[in-house]
Amino acid sequence: MDLQQMRYVLAVAETSSFTRAAERCHIVQSALSHQVARLEKELGARLFERTSRRVRLTTAGEAFLPAARQALEAAERARAEVAAATGEIRGRLTVGSIPTVAAVDLPAVLRDYRTRHPQVRIRLRAGSSERLVEQVRDGTLDAAFLGVQPGFRLQGVRDKALAQGRHVAVVAPDHPLAAEQEVDLGLLAEEVFVDFADGSAARAQSDQAFAAAGLRREVAFEVSGVELMVRMVRHGLGIALLPAAFTGELHGLRCVPITDGPMRTEHLVWGRSTPSPAASAFLALLGVEVPLS
Repeated sequence: MDLQQMRYVLAVAETSSFTRAAERCHIVQSALSHQVARLEKELGARLFERTSRRVRLTTAGEAFLPAARQALEAAERARAEVAAATGEIRGRLTVGSIPTVAAVDLPAVLRDYRTRHPQVRIRLRAGSSERLVEQVRDGTLDAAFLGVQPGFRLQGVRDKALAQGRHVAVVAPDHPLAAEQEVDLGLLAEEVFVDFADGSAARAQSDQAFAAAGLRREVAFEVSGVELMVRMVRHGLGIALLPAAFTGELHGLRCVPITDGPMRTEHLVWGRSTPSPAASAFLALLGVEVPLS
């Protein structure tokens, strides 16, 4: 058994195709199939069920995959550690972020990082705050940028608070509230809202503010992304509450301050275990110093 065979198995599992796996691994399909068959013979079990229509993992394959991933990650980490010992940062950096991050200019940070460490492969993933915390905790992400209500418990990760600010009401330019200099939650409670999914950290910020004020509101539209939310507001389907620091990115909409509006704290989070050299360099760029070992 060798690492290359594990890479082939992982590629087949992720693409559900020997043909696409071979293309990804830059090898002819017959050679890839031969290596997977050799590994199956050594293990004494089939890893894949093959039919003319599909390829899928067997029970043995599902059991093999997590350990194979760990072995490949360990090998990559070992190479990165050796490179770091000679003064070169290399390997892989996977960062997560909410779409509305505003405390840092993330594209600029990633540009600076790539300039300093061109040998690192960077991946960026977007998601909800609660999902990003899970991915940092299980090691899928090296670090993530979140936006949560004050007092939100960040369990199983390390964190650094970056900024705190209020939400504003985002309305279409021809909306009656567009002419107001500021509003309060009592006035907003009469409106129809476009918001994030019920139960999400992004939604909780607004829900808790209205509940604390003893008010009820109507959320007629639930969306998973801020882009769709903004488009719906622009078409007059409702209003939205978004962090004031983020709304500078919006055009063609009116952002009205809220006297008693929801608060949001942005955090940088990373795992409790020792970060890789690539992750340590990223954290250091953001003012977080962590030991390499």
